Amino acid sequence: MTVNTALCFRGKKILAPMVRVGTLPMRLLALDYGADIVYCEELIDIKMLQCKRVINEVLGTVDFVAPNERVVFRTCERERHCVVFQMGGMGAALLSDPDKIESILTTLVKGICKPVTCKIRILPSVEDTVNLVKRIEKTGVAAIAVHGRKKEERPQHPVHCDVIKAISEAVSVPVIANGGSHDFIKEYMDIETFQKATAASSVMIARAAMWNPSIFRKEGFVPLKDVMQNYIKYAVRYDNHYTNTKYCLCQMLREQLETTQGKKLHAAQSTPEICEAFEMADFYEKTTAIFGAKKTSSETETQDEDDQQEDPDVIKMAVRFDKREYPPQITPKMYLLEWCRKEKHPQPVYETVQRPLDRLFCSVVTVAEQKYKSTLWDKSKKLAEQAAAIVCLRTLGVPEGRLCEGENHLINKRKREDQEHLNNGDHGEDLAEPSHKKANFIEETSDRNVPKMPR
Repeated sequence: MTVNTALCFRGKKILAPMVRVGTLPMRLLALDYGADIVYCEELIDIKMLQCKRVINEVLGTVDFVAPNERVVFRTCERERHCVVFQMGGMGAALLSDPDKIESILTTLVKGICKPVTCKIRILPSVEDTVNLVKRIEKTGVAAIAVHGRKKEERPQHPVHCDVIKAISEAVSVPVIANGGSHDFIKEYMDIETFQKATAASSVMIARAAMWNPSIFRKEGFVPLKDVMQNYIKYAVRYDNHYTNTKYCLCQMLREQLETTQGKKLHAAQSTPEICEAFEMADFYEKTTAIFGAKKTSSETETQDEDDQQEDPDVIKMAVRFDKREYPPQITPKMYLLEWCRKEKHPQPVYETVQRPLDRLFCSVVTVAEQKYKSTLWDKSKKLAEQAAAIVCLRTLGVPEGRLCEGENHLINKRKREDQEHLNNGDHGEDLAEPSHKKANFIEETSDRNVPKMPR
Protein backbone atom coordinates (compact mmCIF):
# COMPACT_ATOMS: atom_id res chain seq x y z
CA MET A 1 0.00 0.00 0.00
CA THR A 2 1.34 3.42 -0.88
CA VAL A 3 0.80 6.79 0.72
CA ASN A 4 1.69 10.43 0.18
CA THR A 5 5.19 11.34 1.34
CA ALA A 6 3.83 14.03 3.71
CA LEU A 7 2.02 11.40 5.80
CA CYS A 8 3.15 10.77 9.37
CA PHE A 9 1.94 7.73 11.33
CA ARG A 10 2.50 8.89 14.89
CA GLY A 11 -0.29 10.25 17.06
CA LYS A 12 -2.96 9.68 14.38
CA LYS A 13 -6.58 8.59 14.40
CA ILE A 14 -7.15 6.47 11.31
CA LEU A 15 -10.11 5.10 9.37
CA ALA A 16 -9.38 1.40 8.84
CA PRO A 17 -9.59 -0.32 5.45
CA MET A 18 -13.05 -1.95 5.14
CA VAL A 19 -14.46 -3.81 2.18
CA ARG A 20 -17.48 -1.99 0.66
CA VAL A 21 -17.16 0.76 3.29
CA GLY A 22 -13.92 2.62 2.58
CA THR A 23 -15.07 4.27 -0.64
CA LEU A 24 -14.72 8.01 -1.25
CA PRO A 25 -17.91 9.23 0.55
CA MET A 26 -17.00 7.46 3.80
CA ARG A 27 -13.37 8.57 3.62
CA LEU A 28 -14.35 12.21 3.15
CA LEU A 29 -16.93 12.06 5.93
CA ALA A 30 -14.38 10.57 8.34
CA LEU A 31 -11.96 13.39 7.50
CA ASP A 32 -14.71 15.95 8.13
CA TYR A 33 -15.28 14.53 11.61
CA GLY A 34 -11.60 14.52 12.57
CA ALA A 35 -9.83 11.44 11.15
CA ASP A 36 -6.20 12.18 10.32
CA ILE A 37 -5.68 9.38 7.79
CA VAL A 38 -8.16 7.31 5.79
CA TYR A 39 -7.56 3.94 4.15
CA CYS A 40 -9.44 2.85 1.06
CA GLU A 41 -11.02 -0.59 0.89
CA GLU A 42 -8.70 -3.46 -0.04
CA LEU A 43 -8.14 -3.53 -3.80
CA ILE A 44 -6.51 -6.39 -5.70
CA ASP A 45 -3.42 -5.44 -7.69
CA ILE A 46 -4.51 -7.16 -10.92
CA LYS A 47 -7.71 -5.09 -10.99
CA MET A 48 -5.74 -1.86 -10.84
CA LEU A 49 -3.40 -3.02 -13.60
CA GLN A 50 -6.43 -3.46 -15.86
CA CYS A 51 -7.77 0.03 -15.14
CA LYS A 52 -7.38 3.22 -17.11
CA ARG A 53 -6.77 6.50 -15.26
CA VAL A 54 -9.43 9.09 -16.11
CA ILE A 55 -9.61 12.74 -15.06
CA ASN A 56 -13.28 13.30 -14.25
CA GLU A 57 -13.71 17.03 -14.81
CA VAL A 58 -17.41 16.99 -13.93
CA LEU A 59 -16.92 15.46 -10.47
CA GLY A 60 -13.44 16.87 -9.89
CA THR A 61 -12.00 13.41 -9.27
CA VAL A 62 -9.37 11.04 -10.57
CA ASP A 63 -10.98 7.72 -11.49
CA PHE A 64 -9.46 4.32 -12.15
CA VAL A 65 -11.90 2.63 -14.48
CA ALA A 66 -12.04 -1.10 -15.26
CA PRO A 67 -12.59 -2.47 -18.80
CA ASN A 68 -16.27 -3.00 -17.94
CA GLU A 69 -16.49 0.78 -17.19
CA ARG A 70 -16.88 0.21 -13.42
CA VAL A 71 -15.00 2.72 -11.26
CA VAL A 72 -12.62 0.64 -9.14
CA PHE A 73 -11.05 3.56 -7.25
CA ARG A 74 -12.02 7.22 -7.09
CA THR A 75 -10.15 9.97 -5.25
CA CYS A 76 -10.16 13.76 -5.07
CA GLU A 77 -8.02 16.71 -3.98
CA ARG A 78 -9.66 16.89 -0.53
CA GLU A 79 -7.99 13.64 0.59
CA ARG A 80 -4.75 14.07 -1.36
CA HIS A 81 -2.49 14.19 1.71
CA CYS A 82 -4.57 11.86 3.90
CA VAL A 83 -5.48 8.78 1.87
CA VAL A 84 -3.71 5.43 1.93
CA PHE A 85 -4.20 3.12 -1.03
CA GLN A 86 -4.43 -0.47 0.23
CA MET A 87 -3.26 -3.17 -2.15
CA GLY A 88 -4.55 -6.53 -0.92
CA GLY A 89 -2.63 -9.73 -0.02
CA MET A 90 -5.83 -11.80 0.29
CA GLY A 91 -6.56 -11.24 3.98
CA ALA A 92 -4.30 -13.06 6.44
CA ALA A 93 -3.14 -15.68 3.90
CA LEU A 94 0.44 -14.35 3.77
CA LEU A 95 0.97 -14.77 7.53
CA SER A 96 2.05 -18.37 6.92
CA ASP A 97 4.71 -17.28 4.41
CA PRO A 98 6.99 -14.69 6.06
CA ASP A 99 9.59 -15.02 3.30
CA LYS A 100 7.06 -13.86 0.74
CA ILE A 101 5.94 -11.01 3.02
CA GLU A 102 9.55 -9.84 3.30
CA SER A 103 10.11 -10.16 -0.45
CA ILE A 104 6.97 -8.20 -1.39
CA LEU A 105 7.63 -5.37 1.06
CA THR A 106 11.32 -5.10 0.16
CA THR A 107 10.43 -4.87 -3.54
CA LEU A 108 7.84 -2.16 -2.89
CA VAL A 109 10.06 -0.09 -0.60
CA LYS A 110 12.91 -0.15 -3.11
CA GLY A 111 10.73 0.23 -6.17
CA ILE A 112 8.57 3.27 -5.39
CA CYS A 113 9.14 6.74 -3.96
CA LYS A 114 6.14 6.63 -1.60
CA PRO A 115 6.27 5.30 1.97
CA VAL A 116 4.99 1.73 2.28
CA THR A 117 3.10 0.31 5.25
CA CYS A 118 1.55 -3.07 5.95
CA LYS A 119 -1.24 -4.47 8.10
CA ILE A 120 -1.20 -7.87 9.82
CA ARG A 121 -3.08 -10.02 12.29
CA ILE A 122 -1.25 -11.65 15.19
CA LEU A 123 0.17 -15.18 15.12
CA PRO A 124 -0.65 -17.94 17.65
CA SER A 125 2.30 -16.97 19.87
CA VAL A 126 3.59 -13.58 20.99
CA GLU A 127 7.16 -14.60 20.19
CA ASP A 128 6.35 -15.56 16.59
CA THR A 129 4.39 -12.34 16.10
CA VAL A 130 7.19 -10.14 17.40
CA ASN A 131 9.75 -11.97 15.25
CA LEU A 132 7.59 -11.46 12.15
CA VAL A 133 7.17 -7.75 12.88
CA LYS A 134 10.92 -7.36 13.32
CA ARG A 135 11.46 -8.93 9.88
CA ILE A 136 8.89 -6.53 8.45
CA GLU A 137 10.58 -3.55 10.11
CA LYS A 138 13.88 -4.43 8.41
CA THR A 139 12.27 -4.06 4.96
CA GLY A 140 12.07 -0.29 5.52
CA VAL A 141 8.29 0.14 5.89
CA ALA A 142 7.01 3.43 7.30
CA ALA A 143 4.53 1.86 9.74
CA ILE A 144 2.94 -1.46 10.74
CA ALA A 145 -0.77 -1.76 11.53
CA VAL A 146 -1.63 -4.65 13.85
CA HIS A 147 -5.12 -6.10 14.18
CA GLY A 148 -4.93 -7.63 17.64
CA ARG A 149 -6.69 -10.88 16.77
CA LYS A 150 -5.57 -14.19 15.31
CA LYS A 151 -6.70 -14.98 11.77
CA GLU A 152 -9.41 -17.40 12.98
CA GLU A 153 -10.83 -14.97 15.56
CA ARG A 154 -13.89 -12.87 14.87
CA PRO A 155 -14.91 -9.37 16.08
CA GLN A 156 -16.70 -10.76 19.15
CA HIS A 157 -13.44 -12.23 20.43
CA PRO A 158 -11.46 -9.99 22.81
CA VAL A 159 -8.66 -7.98 21.24
CA HIS A 160 -5.17 -8.96 22.46
CA CYS A 161 -3.86 -5.62 23.69
CA ASP A 162 -0.92 -7.34 25.36
CA VAL A 163 0.37 -8.65 22.02
CA ILE A 164 0.08 -5.24 20.35
CA LYS A 165 1.89 -3.72 23.33
CA ALA A 166 4.69 -6.28 23.05
CA ILE A 167 5.09 -5.41 19.39
CA SER A 168 5.09 -1.65 20.11
CA GLU A 169 7.87 -2.11 22.66
CA ALA A 170 9.94 -4.37 20.38
CA VAL A 171 10.26 -2.13 17.32
CA SER A 172 11.01 1.50 16.59
CA VAL A 173 8.76 1.83 13.55
CA PRO A 174 5.29 3.34 14.28
CA VAL A 175 2.75 0.68 15.30
CA ILE A 176 -0.93 1.31 14.53
CA ALA A 177 -3.31 -0.52 16.91
CA ASN A 178 -6.49 -1.96 15.37
CA GLY A 179 -9.36 -4.09 16.69
CA GLY A 180 -10.66 -2.07 19.64
CA SER A 181 -14.22 -1.35 18.47
CA HIS A 182 -15.78 -4.26 20.40
CA ASP A 183 -13.98 -3.93 23.74
CA PHE A 184 -12.79 -0.34 23.97
CA ILE A 185 -13.95 2.29 21.52
CA LYS A 186 -17.50 3.43 22.23
CA GLU A 187 -16.81 7.19 22.06
CA TYR A 188 -14.00 9.59 21.17
CA MET A 189 -12.24 9.50 24.57
CA ASP A 190 -11.92 5.70 24.31
CA ILE A 191 -9.52 6.07 21.37
CA GLU A 192 -6.84 7.37 23.73
CA THR A 193 -7.62 4.60 26.23
CA PHE A 194 -7.03 1.95 23.56
CA GLN A 195 -3.82 3.66 22.46
CA LYS A 196 -2.44 3.64 26.01
CA ALA A 197 -3.44 -0.01 26.54
CA THR A 198 -1.46 -1.04 23.47
CA ALA A 199 1.40 1.50 23.72
CA ALA A 200 0.82 2.09 20.01
CA SER A 201 1.81 5.16 18.03
CA SER A 202 -1.65 5.53 16.47
CA VAL A 203 -5.11 3.95 16.47
CA MET A 204 -7.03 2.54 13.51
CA ILE A 205 -10.82 2.28 13.82
CA ALA A 206 -13.05 0.03 11.72
CA ARG A 207 -16.55 -0.96 12.87
CA ALA A 208 -17.05 1.87 15.34
CA ALA A 209 -16.39 4.29 12.46
CA MET A 210 -18.60 2.32 10.10
CA TRP A 211 -21.50 2.59 12.55
CA ASN A 212 -20.95 6.31 13.09
CA PRO A 213 -17.93 8.07 11.52
CA SER A 214 -18.36 10.99 13.93
CA ILE A 215 -16.53 8.75 16.43
CA PHE A 216 -13.50 10.79 15.27
CA ARG A 217 -15.10 14.03 16.50
CA LYS A 218 -13.44 15.43 19.62
CA GLU A 219 -16.63 17.25 20.64
CA GLY A 220 -18.67 14.02 20.64
CA PHE A 221 -21.09 12.21 18.36
CA VAL A 222 -23.22 13.96 15.76
CA PRO A 223 -26.86 12.75 15.64
CA LEU A 224 -27.07 9.72 13.34
CA LYS A 225 -29.67 11.37 11.10
CA ASP A 226 -27.25 14.23 10.35
CA VAL A 227 -24.38 11.81 9.80
CA MET A 228 -26.40 9.79 7.30
CA GLN A 229 -27.58 12.86 5.43
CA ASN A 230 -24.00 14.14 5.21
CA TYR A 231 -22.92 10.74 3.89
CA ILE A 232 -25.66 10.83 1.26
CA LYS A 233 -24.55 14.29 0.16
CA TYR A 234 -21.05 12.96 -0.57
CA ALA A 235 -22.50 9.88 -2.25
CA VAL A 236 -24.54 12.06 -4.62
CA ARG A 237 -21.79 14.63 -5.22
CA TYR A 238 -19.31 11.91 -6.15
CA ASP A 239 -21.71 9.68 -8.06
CA ASN A 240 -21.29 6.71 -5.72
CA HIS A 241 -23.01 3.55 -6.91
CA TYR A 242 -26.32 3.22 -5.12
CA THR A 243 -25.63 -0.36 -3.93
CA ASN A 244 -22.54 0.81 -2.07
CA THR A 245 -24.37 3.82 -0.64
CA LYS A 246 -27.22 1.58 0.50
CA TYR A 247 -24.85 -0.91 2.14
CA CYS A 248 -23.04 1.77 4.17
CA LEU A 249 -26.29 3.39 5.31
CA CYS A 250 -27.61 0.00 6.42
CA GLN A 251 -24.49 -0.47 8.57
CA MET A 252 -25.22 2.87 10.23
CA LEU A 253 -28.92 2.16 10.83
CA ARG A 254 -28.27 -1.28 12.35
CA GLU A 255 -31.17 -1.97 14.76
CA GLN A 256 -33.24 0.79 13.11
CA LEU A 257 -33.56 -1.16 9.86
CA GLU A 258 -37.04 -2.29 10.90
CA THR A 259 -38.28 1.29 11.24
CA THR A 260 -40.28 2.97 8.46
CA GLN A 261 -37.17 4.73 7.21
CA GLY A 262 -35.15 1.54 7.40
CA LYS A 263 -37.71 -0.32 5.32
CA LYS A 264 -37.69 2.46 2.72
CA LEU A 265 -33.91 2.23 2.54
CA HIS A 266 -34.05 -1.54 2.20
CA ALA A 267 -36.52 -1.22 -0.68
CA ALA A 268 -34.56 1.50 -2.52
CA GLN A 269 -33.19 0.47 -5.93
CA SER A 270 -31.50 3.72 -6.98
CA THR A 271 -29.81 6.82 -5.60
CA PRO A 272 -32.97 8.95 -6.13
CA GLU A 273 -34.99 6.43 -4.08
CA ILE A 274 -32.39 6.50 -1.29
CA CYS A 275 -32.58 10.30 -1.26
CA GLU A 276 -36.37 10.10 -1.15
CA ALA A 277 -36.19 7.83 1.91
CA PHE A 278 -34.13 10.47 3.73
CA GLU A 279 -36.15 13.49 2.53
CA MET A 280 -33.31 14.65 0.27
CA ALA A 281 -34.98 14.49 -3.14
CA ASP A 282 -34.51 18.25 -3.69
CA PHE A 283 -30.79 17.97 -2.96
CA TYR A 284 -30.46 15.15 -5.48
CA GLU A 285 -32.31 17.09 -8.20
CA LYS A 286 -30.27 20.28 -7.65
CA THR A 287 -26.93 18.45 -7.53
CA THR A 288 -27.55 16.34 -10.62
CA ALA A 289 -28.74 19.45 -12.49
CA ILE A 290 -25.47 21.19 -11.65
CA PHE A 291 -23.49 18.17 -12.87
CA GLY A 292 -25.55 18.05 -16.04
CA ALA A 293 -24.72 21.69 -16.75
CA LYS A 294 -21.02 21.08 -16.04
CA LYS A 295 -20.97 18.11 -18.38
CA THR A 296 -22.63 20.07 -21.17
CA SER A 297 -20.20 22.96 -20.70
CA SER A 298 -17.18 20.62 -20.68
CA GLU A 299 -18.38 18.84 -23.81
CA THR A 300 -18.82 22.17 -25.59
CA GLU A 301 -15.32 23.32 -24.57
CA THR A 302 -13.83 19.99 -25.63
CA GLN A 303 -15.59 20.16 -28.98
CA ASP A 304 -14.31 23.71 -29.54
CA GLU A 305 -10.77 22.56 -28.74
CA ASP A 306 -11.15 19.61 -31.08
CA ASP A 307 -12.34 21.89 -33.87
CA GLN A 308 -9.34 24.20 -33.41
CA GLN A 309 -6.85 21.33 -33.40
CA GLU A 310 -8.28 19.37 -36.32
CA ASP A 311 -6.66 18.91 -39.69
CA PRO A 312 -8.27 21.52 -42.00
CA ASP A 313 -8.07 19.05 -44.88
CA VAL A 314 -10.55 16.66 -43.23
CA ILE A 315 -14.02 16.88 -44.81
CA LYS A 316 -16.65 17.03 -42.05
CA MET A 317 -20.42 16.68 -41.73
CA ALA A 318 -22.74 16.32 -38.74
CA VAL A 319 -24.20 12.86 -39.40
CA ARG A 320 -24.99 9.69 -37.47
CA PHE A 321 -25.62 6.12 -38.57
CA ASP A 322 -29.18 4.90 -37.88
CA LYS A 323 -29.48 1.21 -38.77
CA ARG A 324 -33.26 1.57 -39.09
CA GLU A 325 -32.67 3.50 -42.32
CA TYR A 326 -30.86 0.56 -43.94
CA PRO A 327 -31.84 -2.95 -45.04
CA PRO A 328 -30.69 -5.84 -42.82
CA GLN A 329 -26.94 -6.55 -43.13
CA ILE A 330 -26.42 -3.52 -45.41
CA THR A 331 -24.26 -0.65 -44.08
CA PRO A 332 -22.46 2.45 -45.42
CA LYS A 333 -19.10 0.80 -44.72
CA MET A 334 -20.03 -2.05 -47.07
CA TYR A 335 -21.07 0.39 -49.82
CA LEU A 336 -17.85 2.36 -49.40
CA LEU A 337 -15.76 -0.80 -49.63
CA GLU A 338 -17.61 -1.89 -52.80
CA TRP A 339 -17.10 1.55 -54.35
CA CYS A 340 -13.34 1.48 -53.57
CA ARG A 341 -13.01 -1.93 -55.20
CA LYS A 342 -14.93 -0.79 -58.26
CA GLU A 343 -12.77 2.34 -58.61
CA LYS A 344 -9.61 0.31 -57.90
CA HIS A 345 -8.74 2.37 -54.80
CA PRO A 346 -7.11 0.86 -51.69
CA GLN A 347 -9.70 -0.23 -49.15
CA PRO A 348 -10.84 2.45 -46.65
CA VAL A 349 -8.68 3.00 -43.56
CA TYR A 350 -10.43 3.95 -40.29
CA GLU A 351 -8.73 5.74 -37.39
CA THR A 352 -10.83 5.95 -34.22
CA VAL A 353 -10.24 7.78 -30.93
CA GLN A 354 -12.13 7.79 -27.65
CA ARG A 355 -12.73 10.96 -25.66
CA PRO A 356 -11.88 10.49 -21.93
CA LEU A 357 -14.52 12.89 -20.60
CA ASP A 358 -17.57 10.96 -21.80
CA ARG A 359 -15.94 7.92 -23.45
CA LEU A 360 -17.55 8.67 -26.82
CA PHE A 361 -15.91 7.76 -30.13
CA CYS A 362 -14.99 9.61 -33.29
CA SER A 363 -13.60 8.03 -36.47
CA VAL A 364 -11.76 9.40 -39.52
CA VAL A 365 -11.84 7.36 -42.74
CA THR A 366 -9.20 7.81 -45.43
CA VAL A 367 -10.23 7.08 -49.03
CA ALA A 368 -8.01 7.91 -52.03
CA GLU A 369 -5.79 10.03 -49.73
CA GLN A 370 -8.71 12.18 -48.56
CA LYS A 371 -9.99 12.11 -44.98
CA TYR A 372 -13.63 12.26 -43.88
CA LYS A 373 -15.32 12.37 -40.47
CA SER A 374 -18.54 13.18 -38.68
CA THR A 375 -18.46 16.01 -36.15
CA LEU A 376 -20.90 14.08 -33.94
CA TRP A 377 -19.39 11.67 -31.40
CA ASP A 378 -20.91 8.21 -30.98
CA LYS A 379 -21.23 5.71 -28.15
CA SER A 380 -19.32 2.93 -29.94
CA LYS A 381 -16.44 2.48 -32.36
CA LYS A 382 -18.70 0.72 -34.87
CA LEU A 383 -21.18 3.61 -35.02
CA ALA A 384 -18.39 6.19 -35.36
CA GLU A 385 -16.90 4.31 -38.32
CA GLN A 386 -20.28 4.02 -40.03
CA ALA A 387 -20.79 7.78 -39.61
CA ALA A 388 -17.40 8.49 -41.18
CA ALA A 389 -18.30 6.24 -44.12
CA ILE A 390 -21.56 8.18 -44.61
CA VAL A 391 -19.65 11.48 -44.79
CA CYS A 392 -17.37 10.04 -47.45
CA LEU A 393 -20.20 8.57 -49.54
CA ARG A 394 -22.29 11.73 -49.44
CA THR A 395 -19.30 13.88 -50.36
CA LEU A 396 -18.60 11.64 -53.34
CA GLY A 397 -22.27 11.53 -54.33
CA VAL A 398 -22.26 7.74 -54.05
CA PRO A 399 -25.32 5.76 -52.78
CA GLU A 400 -24.94 4.61 -49.19
CA GLY A 401 -27.59 1.87 -49.19
CA ARG A 402 -30.46 3.59 -47.40
CA LEU A 403 -33.96 2.21 -47.88
CA CYS A 404 -35.13 5.52 -49.32
CA GLU A 405 -32.65 5.18 -52.18
CA GLY A 406 -34.75 2.48 -53.81
CA GLU A 407 -33.03 -0.31 -55.77
CA ASN A 408 -30.14 -1.71 -53.76
CA HIS A 409 -27.39 -3.25 -55.87
CA LEU A 410 -25.76 -5.01 -52.90
CA ILE A 411 -29.03 -6.76 -52.10
CA ASN A 412 -29.38 -7.74 -55.75
CA LYS A 413 -25.83 -9.06 -55.66
CA ARG A 414 -26.71 -11.18 -52.62
CA LYS A 415 -29.76 -12.56 -54.40
CA ARG A 416 -27.63 -13.58 -57.38
CA GLU A 417 -25.13 -15.30 -55.06
CA ASP A 418 -27.94 -17.15 -53.32
CA GLN A 419 -29.39 -18.26 -56.69
CA GLU A 420 -26.00 -19.61 -57.69
CA HIS A 421 -25.90 -21.69 -54.51
CA LEU A 422 -29.34 -23.05 -55.33
CA ASN A 423 -28.20 -23.99 -58.81
CA ASN A 424 -25.19 -25.74 -57.30
CA GLY A 425 -27.49 -27.88 -55.14
CA ASP A 426 -26.86 -26.18 -51.77
CA HIS A 427 -29.56 -26.67 -49.14
CA GLY A 428 -31.82 -23.81 -48.15
CA GLU A 429 -30.46 -23.89 -44.64
CA ASP A 430 -27.16 -22.58 -45.97
CA LEU A 431 -28.56 -19.94 -48.35
CA ALA A 432 -27.88 -16.96 -46.11
CA GLU A 433 -24.53 -18.19 -44.87
CA PRO A 434 -22.23 -16.62 -47.50
CA SER A 435 -23.75 -13.17 -47.15
CA HIS A 436 -23.94 -13.52 -43.38
CA LYS A 437 -20.29 -14.45 -43.13
CA LYS A 438 -19.30 -11.68 -45.50
CA ALA A 439 -21.21 -9.11 -43.49
CA ASN A 440 -19.60 -10.27 -40.27
CA PHE A 441 -16.15 -10.21 -41.86
CA ILE A 442 -16.56 -6.67 -43.08
CA GLU A 443 -18.24 -5.33 -39.97
CA GLU A 444 -16.28 -7.18 -37.27
CA THR A 445 -14.81 -4.44 -35.09
CA SER A 446 -14.18 -3.93 -31.43
CA ASP A 447 -13.94 -1.02 -29.00
CA ARG A 448 -10.78 -2.57 -27.54
CA ASN A 449 -7.42 -0.98 -28.08
CA VAL A 450 -8.99 2.28 -29.26
CA PRO A 451 -6.51 5.12 -28.62
CA LYS A 452 -7.63 7.76 -26.14
CA MET A 453 -7.41 11.44 -26.95
CA PRO A 454 -4.55 13.15 -25.09
CA ARG A 455 -5.62 15.61 -22.44
